[in-house]
Amino acid sequence: MILPITIPDISLRPFHLKVERMMESSPSVLFQAWTKQFDRWFAAPGTVLMEGEVNTVFFFETIHQFETDSEVQRHPHYGRFLRLERNLLVEMTWVTGEGGTMGAETIVTVELESSGKGTKLRLIHAGFPDVKSRDQHNEAWPFVLEHLDKQMMESV
Repeated sequence: MILPITIPDISLRPFHLKVERMMESSPSVLFQAWTKQFDRWFAAPGTVLMEGEVNTVFFFETIHQFETDSEVQRHPHYGRFLRLERNLLVEMTWVTGEGGTMGAETIVTVELESSGKGTKLRLIHAGFPDVKSRDQHNEAWPFVLEHLDKQMMESV
């Protein structure tokens, strides 16, 4: 039995962002990173539960320690894959807590376009509950994408 894909209603949460970056990694490497290899570039190792198939759920954690004597902070991330087009598109829901999406089910769309020896990556993150959470993600995503490209290129 195939279950219908339920798209979140973000109409009452109109805050969104778009980030574009030229990546050295190929579309196929980036597609794998977003669907099967979050622990190579984003998630804490050993925390990823992910099938990388449409209508499946995923979970992972990021862990931050801002100062050596501060407490480690865990940041759980949850979502579902909404659309996948091999080496072209990944669309997923994205839910985090305080300091993130504030529990709102947002939508992250990653478009991959082959460009020379690399990839033009366009990330659209929509459905934020407020300007503050949108702006925090708008500041963070460029660094995250830079880290993604670096990690994936090091493993080639």
